[in-house]
Amino acid sequence: MTYLNRATIIGNVTRDPETKTTTQGTSVTTFSVATNLRWTTQAGEKKESTEFHNVVAWRRLAEICGQYLKKGSKVYVEGRLQTRSWDDAQGQKHWRTEIVADNVIMLDRPGTRGNSEEAGIAPAEPAAEDEQAIEEIPF
Repeated sequence: MTYLNRATIIGNVTRDPETKTTTQGTSVTTFSVATNLRWTTQAGEKKESTEFHNVVAWRRLAEICGQYLKKGSKVYVEGRLQTRSWDDAQGQKHWRTEIVADNVIMLDRPGTRGNSEEAGIAPAEPAAEDEQAIEEIPF
């Protein structure tokens, strides 16, 4: 049996990305992307719904996202879904589902929404064992 874990979104970055470094020296950047769904009801009423997606990028892709993405940037993100859990200081369990980015394409034209470089594709490097170290980064 074959399995597929793939997420693809196009939306706007909701906050400036946060870049940190693990104890092993690996760069990790987190940001959030909002996607909108618009439709018209049978009665002709226009409706809109917004979803917020947590995104994590690793290594060189993390550095690129941290450098060029800004709040409001239009972005295409492709990756896999991952849910992780942790216990806070009070012992309460928390869960977070996020997209671990493989590819990010900056869709803004040069000079708009804070992107100063020409839009392009930033492929991720192959996954490594140190991705599990994200639990030690307090976001």
